[in-house]
Amino acid sequence: MSAFQEADPSVKPLVLLGAELRKHRKRTGISIERLAEVIPFSASLIGFTERGQRRAGRSFMEHYDKAVGAGGELVRLWEHITRSASPRWFRGWLDIEQEAHTLHTWEPLVIPGLLQIEGYARAVIRGEPGITDGQAEKAVAARVERQMVFDRATPPLFRAVIDEGVLYRPIGGKEIMRQQLERLAQAIESSRIGIQIVPMELGVTTGILGGFMIAQLPGSPDMVYIESATNGYVSSRPEDVEAIHARYDALRAEAQPERASIELIRKAEKLWI
Repeated sequence: MSAFQEADPSVKPLVLLGAELRKHRKRTGISIERLAEVIPFSASLIGFTERGQRRAGRSFMEHYDKAVGAGGELVRLWEHITRSASPRWFRGWLDIEQEAHTLHTWEPLVIPGLLQIEGYARAVIRGEPGITDGQAEKAVAARVERQMVFDRATPPLFRAVIDEGVLYRPIGGKEIMRQQLERLAQAIESSRIGIQIVPMELGVTTGILGGFMIAQLPGSPDMVYIESATNGYVSSRPEDVEAIHARYDALRAEAQPERASIELIRKAEKLWI
């Protein structure tokens, strides 16, 4: 039985995971400062994670696990809390996303999950009929956890094409929208992240029925994730990959260049002040 199965259900998973990390580190007799010299992560990040105040990414867990000789146990515990909060049909994509060197996405309705702030993600997730508060919070945590992919030693290249209507859709209220669009503008400052906006006035209908993602992996065929109203579909079938690439290329051709896209984001941000 895992530590999570034995634990008091009132204890937050991140706190419990942090306690397991600390237990294994102390067993080896290594200090946080010394551990920071062994793994490519700062002592402050290690401390935050051990106290359950920060969500660790896979790279962090793998390095930590190896450094303290946990034999994969800590990685398995991390996978447990990450996967249990995600829909079953989406779990396969999580591993693909973690391994990808390049990610492309199209979103006609909401901000891409990898760029959502916590409040925005919560508002989107709570729109699911019948979802409980507990389920919603676990799903929010899992969505924010995905964003740790940008904390990898070599983060993936991430290119997002977004319909302009997303910038004006009132999700979570004015303050949430203001913060979310500010997050988009900040994200573009990273050399690893690119965002292009498809103007509403063009009346583009390509891809209007749903979002999708393309993952390019080292030494493997491209993979695609296609959204639907009830669940998602992960595929490496050549015909699916080719069709999604064609849609993405068509959408990107209609999108504004990045500099003009920033102006569209800033224009929309003023509406939410």
